[in-house]
Amino acid sequence: MCAMWKPNEGSSTSITPTPESARHMAPVPALEPVARPAVTAADQATIGKGLSINGEITGSESLFIDGKVEGNVNLPGSRVTVGRNGQVVANITAREIVIMGKVRGNVSASDRVDIRAEGALTGDAAAARVSIEDGAYFKGGIDIRKSEMKVGSHGANI
Repeated sequence: MCAMWKPNEGSSTSITPTPESARHMAPVPALEPVARPAVTAADQATIGKGLSINGEITGSESLFIDGKVEGNVNLPGSRVTVGRNGQVVANITAREIVIMGKVRGNVSASDRVDIRAEGALTGDAAAARVSIEDGAYFKGGIDIRKSEMKVGSHGANI
């Protein structure tokens, strides 16, 4: 975009488009709406691989664990991801749980539990959806819960 800046016009700065810039400006296409917002670094707390935590973790934002955690993790409306370096000895309660590291304890998710190929879970898993990739380690029980019932416009359960 070609533009000229005129610094001598008082204290305000303005950009005056030249005739050439008007010809080269194309309309910007509208972005497609995203069905599910992605978790950004601002929305997710991180426990790095050099950190070790003993105790209870509670809150309302998503958590990425790449270090060591012992205790309980209770983030019912959020996503908990155990990274490849993560070592967790705790019960985990969250909306969504993704395991790429090692977890020893029971996990309970309102939506889903996902054990990736490099992940290991020793404990029970309870969720509406459970996914275990080939190569993952799992020792425990699985409780598939029905997802929350929604009320339709006629008052009937769907």
